[in-house]
Amino acid sequence: AEAAGAAGPAVLVRGDLSLDETRHQCLWKGADIQLTVTEFLLVKALATRPGMVKSRDQLIDAAYGENIYVDDRTIDSHIKRVRKKFRQVDDDFNQIETLYGIGYRYKEN
Repeated sequence: AEAAGAAGPAVLVRGDLSLDETRHQCLWKGADIQLTVTEFLLVKALATRPGMVKSRDQLIDAAYGENIYVDDRTIDSHIKRVRKKFRQVDDDFNQIETLYGIGYRYKEN
């Protein structure tokens, strides 16, 4: 058995969302969502602070690190794919909001 609380909370839970970093597992309402590493990091960046707006630049840093240039539209494409994956298990998924000209945020419950 693993020691409880060895390295802080490895699982981030936000309502119906569960992100397990050590297993690289994303669950929505108990259903497994297959995310790429980049998609996982984006969902984590948004869900860590629900209600807080993250700019595309902040999301690029979270997903790629600070020293890599990635076009803003790349983030839009990733978010689109993430939403599509969640909607395959839940038609009503709308937790990730777009704030035009600003960025994205994960809705507070």
